[in-house]
Amino acid sequence: MCDFTARELAALLAAGEVSAREVVGAHLRRIEAVNPAVNAIVTLLPEHAMDQAHAADQLQARGGDLPPLHGLPMAHKDTHDTAGIRTTYGTPLLADNVPAHDELIVERMRAGGAITIGKTNVPEFAAGSHTFNRVFGPTRNPYDLTRSAGGSSGGAAAALACGMQPLADGSDMGGSLRNPASFCNVVGFRPSPGRVPTWPEDMAWATMAVQGPMARTVADTALLLSVVAGPDPRSPISLETPGSTFRKSLHADVSALRVAWSPDLGGLPVERPVVAAVEDAAAVFGELGCTVERDCPDFTSAEEVFRTLRAWQFEAGLGGVLDRNPDAVKYDLAENIRAGRGLTAADLARAEQLHTALYHRVRLFFEQYDVLLLPVSQLVPFPVEWEWPHEVAGEAMHTYLDWMRSAYWVSAAGCPALSVPGGFTAGGLPVGVQIVGAPRADLTVLRAGYAFEQATHHAARRPVLP
Repeated sequence: MCDFTARELAALLAAGEVSAREVVGAHLRRIEAVNPAVNAIVTLLPEHAMDQAHAADQLQARGGDLPPLHGLPMAHKDTHDTAGIRTTYGTPLLADNVPAHDELIVERMRAGGAITIGKTNVPEFAAGSHTFNRVFGPTRNPYDLTRSAGGSSGGAAAALACGMQPLADGSDMGGSLRNPASFCNVVGFRPSPGRVPTWPEDMAWATMAVQGPMARTVADTALLLSVVAGPDPRSPISLETPGSTFRKSLHADVSALRVAWSPDLGGLPVERPVVAAVEDAAAVFGELGCTVERDCPDFTSAEEVFRTLRAWQFEAGLGGVLDRNPDAVKYDLAENIRAGRGLTAADLARAEQLHTALYHRVRLFFEQYDVLLLPVSQLVPFPVEWEWPHEVAGEAMHTYLDWMRSAYWVSAAGCPALSVPGGFTAGGLPVGVQIVGAPRADLTVLRAGYAFEQATHHAARRPVLP
């Protein structure tokens, strides 16, 4: 059962062919067998999960409509507050933190029938695309335990790849849904800002960070999106489209799509296996009948926009934490917070002006094309002992953010973006392909990703479990 898709499991549960207790029990056994080597799930609640499964079976026995995620086990990202369940944010400062309330994305998943089995590992305060922290240690890549699983939703991606859960939630500012999906051969979707409303949120008008779904297939990713998306008055930027829009079949004739592709976003250093995956993806869309051209938006200023607004948000959210605990925050994160503290009103005004100009350049680009194919990460999974890679394709990386530009430039542009399995290196490491769409064209991106997935079947290759 642990290797079925979420949609297959949901169908079996709805038909009464398996019980929620059987499904949850199978996944708990998989976690017991595999998680010690991978370290993806860091807080496990077996008794709590089985109690929920029993209640789900009783609900089904009484008859009536079942919610879309009925009986499906879910470990939530350890930066998503869960009522009565430890949520550490990957920091010793919150090692014993137990929130009183669910945040909105968790609230929606539980209302959708998902059964909470625990929490998935993250970097400290979700800062960085490599999952390690001083509370739980590193999460390892299931395809090679000596390599990184990516981040910040690295625990979620590794758990999916190992069959510890059929669906996962995550968040993404600079690539945290997409990068770990690429590293672990699963699917991660960064929705348009406002597609998945966030609450509580101190900076509710900010658009750089979003929450979203992960799964082993594009269709399962859309299933989870259908539950967590949709308007909510507590989020001032929430989009009005109902989540149920994404529950329908993604099968569509994509031959009319206009596809652009770029191996390097206009000049970024990118390792050759990643370039090859993007080239192969462009060829696949050509074989599907699409019009395919090598082209790329002008991402000029995306670097300044992202770095400035990210530092501003980090200082606003974590500045007090650094003041109270100057020696307890990891160096790179502390530097980000201090950078935000040094910003002036003129810096922020310039960033917002550049942000607006970037949005309009990208908007006009997508009047010519429907989707854009890009690298997800600029390199393949790196050794788990590294805090971050200091070189990509022979070019030095000076900070822990530098190697993630292929993901965070897209974040700055405000586009929906899907990381979908794109192949493997000669050594068996996964490589994802990023499919980007126009702002709010989430469904177009998912349909393109589904067509690519069905044509290639890269997602079917699972790791040899430890």
